[in-house]
Amino acid sequence: MIYFVLILLLVAMIIGPSYWVKHTMAKYSEPNDRYSQNGAQLARLLLDEANLSQVSVEITEQGDHYDPVEKAVRLTPDNFNGRSLTAITVAAHEVGHAIQDRDTYLPLALRTKLVRLAMPAEKMGAGILMLAPVIMAVFRMPSAGLLFLIGGLLTLGTATAVHLLTLPMELNASFARALPLLERKQVLLKGDEPHARRILKAAAWTYIAASLSTLLNVARWFAILRRR
Repeated sequence: MIYFVLILLLVAMIIGPSYWVKHTMAKYSEPNDRYSQNGAQLARLLLDEANLSQVSVEITEQGDHYDPVEKAVRLTPDNFNGRSLTAITVAAHEVGHAIQDRDTYLPLALRTKLVRLAMPAEKMGAGILMLAPVIMAVFRMPSAGLLFLIGGLLTLGTATAVHLLTLPMELNASFARALPLLERKQVLLKGDEPHARRILKAAAWTYIAASLSTLLNVARWFAILRRR
């Protein structure tokens, strides 16, 4: 019963932040002509000011992000072409990640390496989790529970580690990089700074929600393991 209650609480904690993030981003996406330059133009300006002319600005359908391998700031169409407060703030946030990369910011460097290791580790863990019940049924091995433990650590452990590194990285990109950039360049219109702060918080909460989702999977996995 206690696991069921905990899972319900985690679900509520995931849905709540996710809804708030979407609501905040959508709220400040209008009017779409609030600023004279769009997100892509601002990103290019800020990158050049930071001596990062080698970093490209690209449009993507895969979500706003900075690619430390390809050295590219990628923005969704709404934020690439848009001139809303959301577009401007999100562009500055992603430039913040590029500056982290330039400065060899440790959490970003560690996360980049961990992501490369996480994909094969998660695939291996998923394979172990799929095979463990078969091994238990065919060979009647009580040690199959150990296989579940190893598989769970590989799949969920790597994802959790990535999220733990992502949270400080996102907060740093928002409030130690993006916001000072916007203030120093006097980009924001009068009265927009408090709203920009909300958008930057929403950007960080995106990853908090993802971390909570991982914890939900951990809880479910432990519940399955206990039944074994």
